[in-house]
Amino acid sequence: MTNDDGVFSEGIRFLKEAFEGWGEVFVVAPDRERTAIAHALTLHRPLRLEQISERVFAVDGTPVDCVHMAISQVMESKPDLLVSGINNGPNMGEEVVYSGTVSAAFEATFLGIPAFAISLATRKNHRYGTAAQVALKVARAILEHVLPERTFLNVNVPNCEEGELKGFKVTRLGRRLFSDCVIEKVDPRGKKYYWIGGADPGYRPLDGSDFDAVASGYVSVTPLRVDLTDEGAMEVLARWEL
Repeated sequence: MTNDDGVFSEGIRFLKEAFEGWGEVFVVAPDRERTAIAHALTLHRPLRLEQISERVFAVDGTPVDCVHMAISQVMESKPDLLVSGINNGPNMGEEVVYSGTVSAAFEATFLGIPAFAISLATRKNHRYGTAAQVALKVARAILEHVLPERTFLNVNVPNCEEGELKGFKVTRLGRRLFSDCVIEKVDPRGKKYYWIGGADPGYRPLDGSDFDAVASGYVSVTPLRVDLTDEGAMEVLARWEL
């Protein structure tokens, strides 16, 4: 298990507790929050690995670093499954490319490990217990049915009690509507500074999207491929006669 919220985050604690007794669980996660670090890999400085408790380790690097450290330094063999999460907040739509949580599952898939990322679609009053039970169901399904080659899952869970979930929907990535995301401020010395963020963006209505599923009370399960090739565009480019 890993994430981008850090080894001490509440989400990964709930996740670990849900899986204990079902299998042998190792947690290898960043030593601090690494939100929106995407698929970064640390190449220009050494990494440090610290054991926090039995089978729980912290890495002073990125979620992708953690995947490599788990396989090469912590575990004696590749795991049967990598679970990344439970993320504090949703990872939906095309902006999943920013997510360190999703990128960890992406990297595991590169390395031939079945994987999924799981996120709780809220920023407050988290019901992590619901998401942890959803993660357990998804994990069991993956090991029973086997994922398509070089495919991983991105799971988003509505913030409600488990009994209030309407079910699961297989979805596609939605499309965000971004407003101004760079905020300009002035510091006490009169110099300008900038903060990337802004208000939460909206999303376009799109049938079958992860946004629509979660808004309707369903768990969204989106299959993602590590091969980003746009095969339709290949046919278009072939006619350009470059």
